[in-house]
Amino acid sequence: MQETRNDFTKSSLSQPNARLVELMQRINFGAIEKLIFKRGELLFDPPPRVIREIKFCAENGPRPETTKQDFTLKAQVRDLFAQIETLGDGVIHSLEVKHGLPFKMIIEENAA
Repeated sequence: MQETRNDFTKSSLSQPNARLVELMQRINFGAIEKLIFKRGELLFDPPPRVIREIKFCAENGPRPETTKQDFTLKAQVRDLFAQIETLGDGVIHSLEVKHGLPFKMIIEENAA
């Protein structure tokens, strides 16, 4: 991934990475579990498990960005993809999503 800060947009992402951004936006609040990555690339087969947080008397729908074709991605998204690329192979045991953005993740990886 060679994006710079200025061109780190949704359209600059690989298809699997763009798919994850869209999934996080649809979830808005919740988690994604058991998402496999190999050689720094996300795999959606088998599909990850999605956990949605529902707040009473609050907005629970997707982020407004889901209707946009392209936009600049936030630093949290850049850091998430940099971490996955650096780790190489593993499983995201849990990726916590807040406001449609990655907040923290717990990973499974092989001991070296």
